[in-house]
Amino acid sequence: MLDVWNTPFVVCLLLSLSSSLVATNESQVQFAYSGFGGANLSLAGVAAVRPDGLLQLTNSSDVKGYAFYPTPVHFLKSPNSTVQSFSVSLVFGIQSDFTDVSVDGMTFFVAPSKNFSSAFANHFLGLFNDQTDGSPNNHIFAVELDTFQNIELHDIDNNHVGFDINSLISIEAKSAGFYDDQTGKFKNMTLSSGEPMQLWIDYDSETMQIKATLAPLNVTRPQKPLLVSTFNLSSVLMEPSYIGFSGATGPLNTLYYVLGWSFGMNSPAPAINITNLPKLPQGHRKGRSIVLEIILPIATGFFVLTVGTTIVILLRRRLRYAELREDWEAEFGPHRFSYRDLYQATDGFKNKNLLGNGGFGKVYKGVLPKSKFDVAVKKVSHESRQGMKEFITEVVTIGRLRHRNLVQLLGYCRRKDELILVYDYMENGSLDTYLYSEDGKPVLDWTQRFCIIKGIASVLFYLHEKWEKVVIHRDIKASNVLLDNEMNGRLGDFGLARLYDHGTDLQTTHVVGTMGYLAPELLRTGKSSPLTDVFAFGAFLLEVTCGQRPIKHATEDKHFLLVDWVLEHWHSGSLMQTVDRKLQGSYNEDEVNLVLKLALLCLHPLSTARPSMRQVMEYLDGEMPLPDIAPTRLSTSMLSMMQHNGFTPSILSYPDLTTSVGTFSGLSGGR
Repeated sequence: MLDVWNTPFVVCLLLSLSSSLVATNESQVQFAYSGFGGANLSLAGVAAVRPDGLLQLTNSSDVKGYAFYPTPVHFLKSPNSTVQSFSVSLVFGIQSDFTDVSVDGMTFFVAPSKNFSSAFANHFLGLFNDQTDGSPNNHIFAVELDTFQNIELHDIDNNHVGFDINSLISIEAKSAGFYDDQTGKFKNMTLSSGEPMQLWIDYDSETMQIKATLAPLNVTRPQKPLLVSTFNLSSVLMEPSYIGFSGATGPLNTLYYVLGWSFGMNSPAPAINITNLPKLPQGHRKGRSIVLEIILPIATGFFVLTVGTTIVILLRRRLRYAELREDWEAEFGPHRFSYRDLYQATDGFKNKNLLGNGGFGKVYKGVLPKSKFDVAVKKVSHESRQGMKEFITEVVTIGRLRHRNLVQLLGYCRRKDELILVYDYMENGSLDTYLYSEDGKPVLDWTQRFCIIKGIASVLFYLHEKWEKVVIHRDIKASNVLLDNEMNGRLGDFGLARLYDHGTDLQTTHVVGTMGYLAPELLRTGKSSPLTDVFAFGAFLLEVTCGQRPIKHATEDKHFLLVDWVLEHWHSGSLMQTVDRKLQGSYNEDEVNLVLKLALLCLHPLSTARPSMRQVMEYLDGEMPLPDIAPTRLSTSMLSMMQHNGFTPSILSYPDLTTSVGTFSGLSGGR
């Protein structure tokens, strides 16, 4: 850094400038704007310079605005050199009609272009969109002043400063505030307070440190910065690049202003002449007490009249459209939760409460604010291929099912396009984590496993034969079996379920489910039936008893099928050697023998040879002996048989062999 910029002469010279100081040397760019009256800025979007010299980035609409230094800046001394040190200072103000709410934020940025036509306003602050956010081709460095907490972008709160590299997911962020030089204590600031604030941004080319320092306008620059991060901007910025500001706002009336701006290349940013800065518009929170004394009574009366009129209109509209409810909601029993309650229950859907994440969305643990009841909240993501039809299926199906071995659906919520289901919370998680995890979870003994097997068999019998309609689950596997506080198995995730009347036939042309659990006829015809559920249940029986997944990679071009392995041991008379080694030989041999042979019977290639779930229950309860089937009557190469019936090993190239086929086979058209 050049010490000359700290001399009293230069400081006094800068303070004497009413509008701006500009140095045009490409390698030594410097300028200072104390207000923007007559300034040569490049404006885009709704950005405008007001008559008083105030740069206004946004207005009250759902829009974005930009202001650029008119010429590109050369950050490199030579084509192959690194980004030089630079320093930025700006005075800004954010005003919102609501004390605690503001949408969305503003940034100082360095970008290779002035074209942001494809960028979104809200959430992406006018810099990116849902496709470009995170792309290394952006070549953008930004410092965000964010007044809205976006969970999907991992925002820490709704009042923070962050460093952004090619994405609105900040590499470093901290709540707005400053460190007092006298006490060393951190003092909070509210970005949308309507008060002017000053921000300093520095990049050191030698240490590659980025620093941001924030303070109220009347406070000397604190010695300790708010934010420090190390990042080599030479790997990001293009030569040359543009510098400027972006502002973006959503439906709330939030205005973003810049009062002054200075920049220095290889030197501190010149001081901004604070005395010459334009004033933020009055009539916003502070400084309007006298006005309020006059206007408040009138405004109150108008507000009461408006609210009364609105209530009358809403009541009339509600009465008018009272019968126009969606038909599936009319037959749905569980409670409808408010989005506010679910947001509070999950602490804003924060990642710390995330229980699982799959193709059908995310599941969070929550505590209902009033009852303090633990729940699991399934939030179907916008990009999920499950979609509205699958959501309706799950709601209508589970909403009226009642069985001790089902995960009970407590209610639902619909907010715009968001789809949310609320279930009983199963504190012990899913069964597969106990079968396969290496993180120290206790081993399930055989008594617990046999109890889980009988519980899932019982609920499938209920779904297939005892309920008013036939329900085919179509995705039975260990990961969809949850364990309650007594380690009882409960079947969940009805996102792929189909139901139809007894005595009728279900027709479908799309294969859905999970590889390793799909019956041969399902792969061949795409037609589900209770017997395809029986096949999946057979794979589940082997999974629980043997402690192994139905399909695993053996070599690069070969795959291990659990059923083939069990059949080989049955042929050789060593069936007990397939039992999960974690049990260490501690199990009821008769029960294990029954379950393994029942599993192979359920996995019979011919659907007509499989038992119904009623018969399965009779076998497990000892009410009927298992038929004597010789192992030679079953295929010794299920993989070969499946290939013959339409199964292609290329599907197994997916890294997660438990992925539901429906998530990559076009669910949207076959429901």
